[in-house]
Order: sequence, then C-alpha cells, then structure tokens
Amino acid sequence: MSANDKQVSGTHYKDKDIQPWDYIAANKLGYFEGNVVKYVSRWKSKGGVEDLKKARHYLDKLIELNRR
Repeated sequence: MSANDKQVSGTHYKDKDIQPWDYIAANKLGYFEGNVVKYVSRWKSKGGVEDLKKARHYLDKLIELNRR
C-alpha cells in the first residue's frame, strides 16, 4: 500500500490529479516552497481564504530569506 492510498484526516488531497507532495518531491522544492504549493492546492476544498493567507505567509518568509 502506497502512502498516497491513505490520507489521514480529510479528503482534500485525494481528488487531485497530482498529489501536492508528489509534485513537491518531484521538483525538489524546499520547506517554504512546498508549503506554498500545499496550501494553494487545497484552499478551495479545505481551509478557504485562510489557506491562501497561510500560503502568503510562507511566501513572505521565502522572499525575506532571499533578499540580498
């Protein structure tokens, strides 16, 4: 059994053509980028605008870390 066959708590990723964590792993995204993908992928089916705010928070931190 693959980890993709079982979702803990909810179904907000099960109906996706590509699981966000598969996309994150395949593209070797880091923690902050991965969380942006996760929250943007699920906002309509789970957290609504709050998930978009979470994605923005991670994006703001990523920008902060990369200002040079």
